[in-house]
Amino acid sequence: MADRRDLSSWLEGEPAGRDPAGGRGHRLGLSPEGPGSLGRLGRRVGALLIDWFACLAISAAFFPVTSQGFYLTRGSSLATLGVFALENVLLVGSIGNTLGHRLMGLRVRRVFAAQSDAAKDPVWETAAPGFLSALTRTLLLCLVVPAVIWDADGRGLHDRVAGTAIVRR
Repeated sequence: MADRRDLSSWLEGEPAGRDPAGGRGHRLGLSPEGPGSLGRLGRRVGALLIDWFACLAISAAFFPVTSQGFYLTRGSSLATLGVFALENVLLVGSIGNTLGHRLMGLRVRRVFAAQSDAAKDPVWETAAPGFLSALTRTLLLCLVVPAVIWDADGRGLHDRVAGTAIVRR
């Protein structure tokens, strides 16, 4: 009979309740807890909901397709996604966080393997990731699927590809 170890892959990460050796983010040179540590799932989902509802409100105000029903559902769904993408690219690329990230105490930063020279540079601890990383991250985030595939550290595939991580402020 096959068990979990026979079927596991890098997509599954660590078994539930266990952090990788050295703690979450250790391989990226991040602290295991406190400011600068990887943001937990609850905060990230909360930030996403705040951003999405803000984009729904903007879409309903500027791109209405109907005057019937609940206010937040009146906007164009494509316009909502466009506003969400624009918000992410502009805000993450320039200041390192969206409205939701800011309210939930999170920010997006560039990360490197812990043993690389760039990981030791203190500039990367506070600098915004830049527009190219933000654009890559946003395009994959809008596809949804890469955002729900996590590695052992809890980073989404969109963050891995963009070379970023969501950390606590």
